[in-house]
Amino acid sequence: MNKEISAADAAILRTNNKEAVFLDVREDAELAICRIDGAFHIPMSEVPVRYGALPKDVPLVVLCHHGMRSLSVVQYLEAKGYKNAINLSGGIHAWAIEVDPGMQRY
Repeated sequence: MNKEISAADAAILRTNNKEAVFLDVREDAELAICRIDGAFHIPMSEVPVRYGALPKDVPLVVLCHHGMRSLSVVQYLEAKGYKNAINLSGGIHAWAIEVDPGMQRY
């Protein structure tokens, strides 16, 4: 069962749990358009070699543009023993609509 969180709930989680980690798996060019401050960045293609740097003991919210790539990364991480990975439903697009309306969208 894959875990998902809405943008609004992710914002609340971030406020209430300073240890929570946001992992942005978009490409560099996408990050140049908009980003969530403080999010850790590992492009999806690099996750298989870099996932070991991710925490297993705090909430790990994974995001991309609309939530499809991040869902794949969550499934990958779960297969690697990460029980804390949560997909940001709707991705940074939903975050821009629900949490940060001033954020540039693409």
